[in-house]
Amino acid sequence: MSPDLSALFEAAGAARARAHAPYSNFPVGAALRDEHGRIHAGCNVENAAYPAGTCAEAGAIAAMVAGGGRAIRSILVLGDGAGLVTPCGACRQRIREFAVGTTPIHVAGPEGVRRSFTLDALLPASFGPETLATDA
Repeated sequence: MSPDLSALFEAAGAARARAHAPYSNFPVGAALRDEHGRIHAGCNVENAAYPAGTCAEAGAIAAMVAGGGRAIRSILVLGDGAGLVTPCGACRQRIREFAVGTTPIHVAGPEGVRRSFTLDALLPASFGPETLATDA
């Protein structure tokens, strides 16, 4: 694993260890690198009113924005289980707000990266900020 990817993996693992997942017992951590090279991490936070919970990717994106970042250069999502823990549909759209089609999205388990995708592979023909651009 490259040093850049290792740093994302470690940050996602630390965030995952702090997840609040008492209902699903499925902690997830995510870490992203912004346009300044800084790493921002988040974890899932569940709520007794299930739809009110937040995903790890949403937490990492919120941390990036709060820290002054505006572009995702790469992101890693870390979860357990036999299957790939890819971002949900809503998080794919959240990532799209701050990323381009070629942005790498790495999916990992506790043992390391399981697979890497581009945003275009996970969210083809997406609706993004430029779709709303108007000529003024």
